[in-house]
Amino acid sequence: MEEVVEGKDYSFPAEEEKILALWDSLDAFKEQLRRSEGKPEYIFYDGPPFATGLPHYGHILAGTLKDIVTRYACSTGRHVSRRFGWDCHGLPVEYEIDKKLGIKSRDDVLAMGIDKYNEECRSIVMRYSKEWEVTVRRLGRWIDFENDYKTLDPSFMESVWWVFKQLHEKGLVYRGFKVMPFSTACSTSLSNFEAGLNYKDVDDPAVMVAFPIKAAGGAAAGAVIEGSQLVAWTTTPWTLPSNLALCVHPELTYVQVKDPAKGTVYIVAEARLAALPGAVPKAKKGGDKKKGKEGEAAAAAVPAGFELLAKFQGAELVGAAYEPLFPYFADHTTAFRVVADGYVTDDSGTGVVHQAPAFGEDDYRVCLANGVIAKGEGLPCPIDLNGRFTAEVTDFAGKYVKDADKEIIANIKAAGRLVDHASLNHSYPFCWRSDTPLIYRAVPSWFVKVEAIKERLLANNEVTYWVPSYVKEKRFHNWLEGAHDWAISRSRFWGTPIPIWASEDGEEIRVIGSIQELEEIAGRKVDDLHRHFIDDITIPSSRGKGLLRRIDDVFDCWFESGSMPYGQLHYPFENKELFEANFPADFVAEGLDQTRGWFYTLMVLSTALFDKPAFKNLVCNGLVLAADGKKMSKRLKNYPDPTEVIDKYGADALRLYLINSPVVRAETLRFREEGVFGVVKDVFLPWYNAYRFLVQNVCRWELETGEIFNPGTTLDAGLNALAAAADSSEQQAAGGAVLDRWIAAAVRSLTAYVRAEMEGYRLYTVVPRLVAFIDQLTNIYVRYNRKRLKGGKGRCDCLSALTTLFHVLLTVTKVMAPFTPFICETMYRNLRAGLVAAQQQQQQQGGAAAAAAAEVPESVHWCDMPAVEQEREGDGRIQASVGRMQAVIEAGRVIREKHNRPLKQPLRRVVVVHPDPDFLADITGELAQYVTSELNVLALETCADPLAYAELSAVPDWQGLGKRLGKDMGKVAAAVKGLTMDDVLAFEKSGSIELAGYTLAEGDIKVVRSFKPPAGVAPGEVDAAGDGEVLVVLDLAQQDDLVEQGLARELVNRYQKLRKKAGLTVTDVVELYYAPAAAAADGGSVPALLTKIIVGQASYLSEAFGQPLQALAAKPDSSVVIAQELQSIGGDENGASFVAVLATAPGSSAAAAAAAAGSVQQMNLQ
Repeated sequence: MEEVVEGKDYSFPAEEEKILALWDSLDAFKEQLRRSEGKPEYIFYDGPPFATGLPHYGHILAGTLKDIVTRYACSTGRHVSRRFGWDCHGLPVEYEIDKKLGIKSRDDVLAMGIDKYNEECRSIVMRYSKEWEVTVRRLGRWIDFENDYKTLDPSFMESVWWVFKQLHEKGLVYRGFKVMPFSTACSTSLSNFEAGLNYKDVDDPAVMVAFPIKAAGGAAAGAVIEGSQLVAWTTTPWTLPSNLALCVHPELTYVQVKDPAKGTVYIVAEARLAALPGAVPKAKKGGDKKKGKEGEAAAAAVPAGFELLAKFQGAELVGAAYEPLFPYFADHTTAFRVVADGYVTDDSGTGVVHQAPAFGEDDYRVCLANGVIAKGEGLPCPIDLNGRFTAEVTDFAGKYVKDADKEIIANIKAAGRLVDHASLNHSYPFCWRSDTPLIYRAVPSWFVKVEAIKERLLANNEVTYWVPSYVKEKRFHNWLEGAHDWAISRSRFWGTPIPIWASEDGEEIRVIGSIQELEEIAGRKVDDLHRHFIDDITIPSSRGKGLLRRIDDVFDCWFESGSMPYGQLHYPFENKELFEANFPADFVAEGLDQTRGWFYTLMVLSTALFDKPAFKNLVCNGLVLAADGKKMSKRLKNYPDPTEVIDKYGADALRLYLINSPVVRAETLRFREEGVFGVVKDVFLPWYNAYRFLVQNVCRWELETGEIFNPGTTLDAGLNALAAAADSSEQQAAGGAVLDRWIAAAVRSLTAYVRAEMEGYRLYTVVPRLVAFIDQLTNIYVRYNRKRLKGGKGRCDCLSALTTLFHVLLTVTKVMAPFTPFICETMYRNLRAGLVAAQQQQQQQGGAAAAAAAEVPESVHWCDMPAVEQEREGDGRIQASVGRMQAVIEAGRVIREKHNRPLKQPLRRVVVVHPDPDFLADITGELAQYVTSELNVLALETCADPLAYAELSAVPDWQGLGKRLGKDMGKVAAAVKGLTMDDVLAFEKSGSIELAGYTLAEGDIKVVRSFKPPAGVAPGEVDAAGDGEVLVVLDLAQQDDLVEQGLARELVNRYQKLRKKAGLTVTDVVELYYAPAAAAADGGSVPALLTKIIVGQASYLSEAFGQPLQALAAKPDSSVVIAQELQSIGGDENGASFVAVLATAPGSSAAAAAAAAGSVQQMNLQ
């Protein structure tokens, strides 16, 4: 293995660039696909983004999720084709061209020519495709860009035609009107999903308009209402010229009131009377305090309000006829009457809603249901596709609807029909592309009968698996349950043309389902299916209706993206067997917003075509917001550029930050750059340092032994070698293998957990476990085994520890590879070199074993995910014991910090209190050395009786019991607090207790354990801490021998720091000396305290240094001093100063390293 640099010198982004170059040289992705050929197919659908914009964090998140799952699938024995896709049609592209060319209306496009316009659109479709490819590649995502699919490809468009023809033949397609969100700037309707993307708070006019009743008609209220004026309220005055009806709620109460000042009679909902100006008198603030006649006069001056004449139920008003507000559609004989519907409310307005069926979804529904309009017949819609009034509305012809509001209000006022005019601030939808207000407009459209297959949609949703499940069970289920027929046509130009050829009267249609069918009709070759290549093709009528021509509409781009399972494979024209054998797909993933977008269209089309869901498993992520909780905005610059973040911290760090967050559970994430840095600091650097520590010590081992490090082939290799060792002195060191057994058990547990959770697509549980394991690896195994790994406990024991650490890191790289592909590849490549070197040595030595050596793949991403091993006897116990041991150590550290006892200062003893005899046996046996070392205590004792160091008391759960007991809570609480220790113990054993007439269970009472110092111990000489399970008691008393040992640890620390400062590595051998702090010429001498420590702690120092610490006078003349520095240990009252000296043979690696470092202060030593 090659030496690696220190963590502080390691650049994660730079190393990732090297890995990208490696993957290119290996053609790693294609080779992975080649190696997995013949394995079971794992089908993944990639939702197509638009390439007219740059990728953002939402794309990065979804792409990372997809990459992790597909990498994992490939590593577990499946063949995973991954093709990138592009959404090439639709409004986003047209909008960019409209801006570029200054196109303002549909007429501008027609004047320019559809052919020129569409080719302009084609020219920008892949504008940012290279930027996408660079970003996706830099993120480490493996996906095929060369064999990508595009919705503009004739093969994809042909499959879309096939889909539509299948729906038509199944009777699931019809033509009708639908009131839809409409962008006047883009001259097209939008889906409800798109309409919800861009709401803004705006001020709109709010007007009350009078509609005089000219005849009671069939109204049950009778002639008494004739001459009265129904008052309707609206915030869209521009819809009033198209009014055809008024709607009331059949069960609400309406009042007939008279304005005494004007004599006008109004009818409004009783609950909304106060909204009518002057109807209800308003008292003066503070009241009128005047007395006598003056006060009576003032009261008389206050308007008395309107006079109540009668009350009616809304149903009694139905059938009344009223005077049209405008004359434009006065010839509609079924219009201008009162109807009723339950959608009317009395929480705003007047309880009377004006109906303009062309401009409101409810308006259209209500007017259709009440015969005001008829399906498919002339619907008054005097607004063109650019939002301007047509010639039918003579007074406002040519005016944009929003601009016409003021003139319309003025016209109503002049006619004496304006009751009130105000302004309302409310949330209103804007076009997500043009950022202009949307209107609702009836448009002729082709529909898919979603309502007819709703039950099958719900049933198919049930057989899918979603993470998180609540998105499926609530959000998506509710959306399906309330689904309406889907309007799939758009009156646009750049899209897949709807393949309907129709007669002029629309009564004869023909649906084309393939290019071949079209070519046979046209009698010519067809290479492109866009409008300007096929709109001129005509079909002779079979009914004598002349020529059938293609309708103008194109498909909604959501229809295209919902057809991607078929379009990407050109099904059924190609890949028929491949598709049918592997449908539904195994996996899809996108953001939460796609529940009403892509997930929905996939489900609708697959159900309509095959009565199956389009996918089996779905991972839904949440939204990534800016740090302030707002939507990320380029204009506001409230988020860091993704490229800059990757360049600064690396793609792995960004990937792990995103995946280890609430966003994987479909919740929101407030993106913070410091979170990405935290991954580097808290996860990657410790992990890298553990890896570097292994490499350093393998190199040291090879240098010292002259042998090539052979880690064997399995995690058990180290333990097996240790067990087989014949040297009895080294066998005694085998006790150190307890952590080898523990980490091996932990790796087996980790592998089983990761595979189980990944099979369940629960990434949000996997990543925290992986991060926690890396923390255990670095802070327990490597930290506690440093001496073993450095060879401090014998050659065989060192080899066992190195071999175990090697295979743990190798396993972790394979398990983590789908999540952090770069750092895993970097580590794997060097670990692989160790395996290859050992194999080569075996081959040179010959033998059957060498000939049968398994291939070591060149990339970690060609390796299989480690298999799940059966849990071995003792795995559970050793993991539990080490976990408790770590709790003991953490508690001991807390006590030290609380009492200002630095770790370098030894303490006499620690007592571990726990009732489990197995754990106490472990903690005093194999694990004792780690507790005493980490806590720097001389002795470890155990106690199985929790009451030896604790007093028990009980307190009630105030919140829970308070709700249940009410006024009896006080006496029950007093009874709980009065429990004796024996009572508490009995409660813990039985789980319940009778108090003050109530039975209390475990959750009702909290048992509190308070530390009880042993008798005769002075305050401050002992303290305890614990985690609720393990209690740790630490002896804090200070004694001279302990102080001396603490100073010896300080001494070791000073030489270790000097080595590091001199630029030395573990393989650099040096001699250690000490000299007086003052120069010899001044008669300096070694302090007596230092001499006492060196003599008294000689055994400890020799073990720590690997050699005795000697006076400088003992240095042979052949050695050269390479580093020296003034040092001190202890404090002012009990300390010593000296010069630490490092020496080595001339020309050694240590001498070269020190010369290169050149940072150690040199002193003039005699």
